[in-house]
Amino acid sequence: MRLAAAAVRVEAARSLWERASRPPDRRRGALVTGDTPAGASAAAFSADTKPSLGRGFRLQWEPAQKAHVLLYPEGMVKLNGSAGEILTRCNGARTVAEIVSDLESAFSTTGLEKDVRAFMAMALDKQWLEIRG
Repeated sequence: MRLAAAAVRVEAARSLWERASRPPDRRRGALVTGDTPAGASAAAFSADTKPSLGRGFRLQWEPAQKAHVLLYPEGMVKLNGSAGEILTRCNGARTVAEIVSDLESAFSTTGLEKDVRAFMAMALDKQWLEIRG
């Protein structure tokens, strides 16, 4: 009984130490430092801006999750369908206008630009996306 209680205390202490020593959690929108200032808005994306995945992030389809996931050293973010579709097109070669046009064509709709720009602004704030020179 004493051994079990001691093991629980050790595990709890280890868990607290690990949480305290890990970098800020990007999934929850914590402020992190980088090339892009926090609080960037959709206005940061002109039609000819070419967004790409942020450094340290990798996008992939995860069959077990049945969704795209964004992987980074500290963890993983499961993306909804819209976020996955947008991020798969952010490769640094396509402009925002091309991404919006491709999405509107792929889903036979119009008027997506405002929503796409809003998502990109949020992704820029979380450093999922970056704008390179």
